[in-house]
Amino acid sequence: MRRATVFAAAFTLALTTAGVAQAAPAPHGHAQRVCSVAPAGLAACNAWINTDTTFAAAATPSGLGPADLLSAYNLGSLAGSAGAGRTIAIVDAYDAPTAFADVNVYRAQYGIPALASCTPSSINASTTPCFAKADQNGGTTYPRKDGGWAQEISLDLDMASAICPKCNILLVEGTSSSFANLGTAVNTAVRLGAEVVSNSYGGSEFSSEASAEGQYFNHPGVAITVSSGDAGYGVEFPAASRYVTAVGGTSLKKASNTRGWSETAWSGAGSGCSAYITKPSWQTDAGCGRRTVADVSAVADPATGVAVYDSTAYQGRSGWMVFGGTSVAAPVVGGVYALGGVSGVTGANTVYSNTSSLNDVSGGSNGSCGGSYLCTAVTGYDGPTGLGTPNGATAF
Repeated sequence: MRRATVFAAAFTLALTTAGVAQAAPAPHGHAQRVCSVAPAGLAACNAWINTDTTFAAAATPSGLGPADLLSAYNLGSLAGSAGAGRTIAIVDAYDAPTAFADVNVYRAQYGIPALASCTPSSINASTTPCFAKADQNGGTTYPRKDGGWAQEISLDLDMASAICPKCNILLVEGTSSSFANLGTAVNTAVRLGAEVVSNSYGGSEFSSEASAEGQYFNHPGVAITVSSGDAGYGVEFPAASRYVTAVGGTSLKKASNTRGWSETAWSGAGSGCSAYITKPSWQTDAGCGRRTVADVSAVADPATGVAVYDSTAYQGRSGWMVFGGTSVAAPVVGGVYALGGVSGVTGANTVYSNTSSLNDVSGGSNGSCGGSYLCTAVTGYDGPTGLGTPNGATAF
């Protein structure tokens, strides 16, 4: 109890010295943010909904489906054979009461076998892929319902299912969107046996975040993915943590090239140089003396978004919808980690040792930084897309 009290006091002090709340994101065409911009001390989900396709509940999906994602990232053969017995945890705030039913609607639509129901304590003993839900302490005292975060949860569950259909999925719900509650949920997910933990949220950096990252995200051997943000150039926490893989965003389109797909940086993806976090040993770019965001990337542009099913109505929308945001990219990359085996992972170290197993992304920008790589996608490493996007799972 004393440790929590000390951290809370430090966190409160940090908020008074951190500066301002998270900047409002620029609009992204015919799309809108699902969660409100978070004030200092809280996180917002990083999902965007494509409003062109969701004024009425769609009967059938629009947007990219599992086959598209597996094709784009060269994962088709792995998805059919890898991941069995491995658990991906999804950490979000508040409760999605229809999460289990909704993810199985998604899976049925695309011919993916349904998840069985299991308990958090038995999830790793299941002989078939299963779903379990826990509150941030591992119990069943779920937080209050929130329609916006419920859409985020469905997005995350569907992307984990699309990339790693044989994986177990553990949903851990934070009591609120405070960093302390979400961080507690991360610790619980690891304690319950998750080998991958996906986090599709973020908020303003703060001066004591180095303490927070050590308390909540330092889990060697566990792949922790975090979306880089959706407000364009600028850094969020916990993507800034050196103990996570910060996942940026791209626009993904079918193409007539050998790969069959093309990608450019998405204008909304977060990137830049952390104000507080020490540069990890595996990151060597010269234009930032501290931690640089992002590490890798995946599809995030709501204009080239993914199909998601959610029946918890929010702002008059439910059913099949199309989503973007780096909230898509984080669970996609989390699924790739699960397929790859999560061997020797400490932060994003393995992807920096296997750059040839990524699709380099060049072209596009997410803001103004004097034209440098921190906000402009260039050949090799850059802020908005990191080292690139998955090309198989060797780098993970």
